Amino acid sequence: MKFGEFMASLQKSELKHVYLLAGEEHYYIEKAREKLFAQLFASPQEQAGALQKLTGVLDTDDLVGLIETAPFFASKNVLLLQDTSLFKENKEDGDSKKPGKDKKMERLLTTLADMPEFSYVIFVQNGKADKRRKLYKVIEKCGAVLEADAVRAWNINDWLQGKLQSMNKDMDREAMAYFSGVVSTMQIISLEFLDKEFDKLALFTKERQITKDLLTKVFAGLPEVSVFAMLDAISERKAKKAMQLLRRQLNDGTYFTVILALLTRHVRQLWQAQTLQKQGIRGKALAKPLELNPFIAEKLGRAAMQFPEAVLKRNMLELIDADYFLKTGQAGEEVLEHAVIDLCRGQA
Repeated sequence: MKFGEFMASLQKSELKHVYLLAGEEHYYIEKAREKLFAQLFASPQEQAGALQKLTGVLDTDDLVGLIETAPFFASKNVLLLQDTSLFKENKEDGDSKKPGKDKKMERLLTTLADMPEFSYVIFVQNGKADKRRKLYKVIEKCGAVLEADAVRAWNINDWLQGKLQSMNKDMDREAMAYFSGVVSTMQIISLEFLDKEFDKLALFTKERQITKDLLTKVFAGLPEVSVFAMLDAISERKAKKAMQLLRRQLNDGTYFTVILALLTRHVRQLWQAQTLQKQGIRGKALAKPLELNPFIAEKLGRAAMQFPEAVLKRNMLELIDADYFLKTGQAGEEVLEHAVIDLCRGQA
């Protein structure tokens, strides 16, 4: 299950006795673990008495023994297993063919399929779990699996909708487009950071609907916001506005290396979008290959067709060289200004 579906299932149905929280998005795993603990334990004292944390290599017979052992000082027995080898891809199948190991695993599988009423097992796997494993399939059938996929600009809407729902708020169309644009400029998307920013946003207004103006105020301090506005101006070929925004960023102390990286990425995406459209991939279908939100991908596609290919190619190569020249002190901010002017002028 994806994060939103998984969290909703915890609200709607009784707790399962076995869970697997696996994937690359640490934020999702932590939120799911916190929710499970909140429903399993009435207090920190109960958690301290009932929870056993296990890491590393664990013999499956020992695990079965812990599952079947009735708690003495608590009403339940909760086992948290962090990053075991049980869900990793097994490239060498020799060990798995040993009769003794097979019997041990079968015993664990049987136990997990028919758990004692007092025991709960939560497996946490930072990284993808091997879905071909019998263990994975048993947990998927008898318990629940969280697939914590890494969040990218093109699939962040799942997180956003869940966050808005938890805040009892929604976004208007302009705000949604603005948020998607800002996120699309982020080289690394930190959900922990965005989570805190939205918590701050909730303090700004008691209104249910979040507007673009409100988002602009909350995210005003982010370098990506100003860069996003500049990239937007370049896409629209508005040289004066793009240059003003570039100068503002440099005056505000945004490192030119940050601006250069985002500008290079934008030109590369314009070039890619132009190439993809020549292959017949258009509109929102550009989202997946470009790893962008569908709205932003469609907008980028329209902008890409306004640039001569020679201009995009020339600036792409010049920006790559500029990275070296800037870092070695052979050039300054003028290379950024030249790129912005050349792109906006758009002469092949």
